[in-house]
Amino acid sequence: MSSHICKSASRVVRSLLSASKTSRFFTEGRAVAAATAVSLNSKVPLLASSAYGNGGSANASRGWLSGMFALPMAAYMVQDQEAHAAQMERTFIAIKPDGVQRGLIAEIISRFERKGFKLVAIKILVPSKEFAQKHYHDLKDRPFFNGLCAFLSSGPVVAMVWEGEGVIKYGRKLIGATDPQKSEPGTIRGDLAVVVGRNIIHGSDGPETAKDEINLWFKPQELVSYKSNAEKWIYESNR
Repeated sequence: MSSHICKSASRVVRSLLSASKTSRFFTEGRAVAAATAVSLNSKVPLLASSAYGNGGSANASRGWLSGMFALPMAAYMVQDQEAHAAQMERTFIAIKPDGVQRGLIAEIISRFERKGFKLVAIKILVPSKEFAQKHYHDLKDRPFFNGLCAFLSSGPVVAMVWEGEGVIKYGRKLIGATDPQKSEPGTIRGDLAVVVGRNIIHGSDGPETAKDEINLWFKPQELVSYKSNAEKWIYESNR
């Protein structure tokens, strides 16, 4: 009987780890653990009566069984945390020279913080013209390329990396359309900018762009990984 329980518990661990690789992990993982728990718990009286008798020995048997469940349930909790971490994204956000000169650094940072995103890297620098050309390399064939690079390198830029679920897509929503005249009220550009040439902020437009821009502006050791005390109030569900 004990070998049967060990094998059953082992199957739970394997099922949980396997389920974590699918989109149905959260439902299947809990279902597997719950079903196996019910199945094995129903066998405790048989184990107690046949091997140990009733009374204190039965309690000891149940305690041993609970210990067996510590492993699969701990494995589930680890996988749950890893799945949550995998949903986190990082994006590159830069406050351009016009935003810095207008004193909008705190205003812009506060909007990302109030949303619930986490700042994991920040620095202020004056990019060189060559560096600006690397940043805007995908626009090198546009007629405004040289002017764009000259502007980015004309003064201090606040470079940042923000982390959170959906931060790339929603970061763009917070920023607003490239043309401030077309940006909705409530967005950064919609509220704080007037013309395209001075739209105060840049944000990565997709996962690959975010990865490239973060690697361009920051060294790996400049990125900080930490758990914010506010995360449980932002991400935890009531399931």
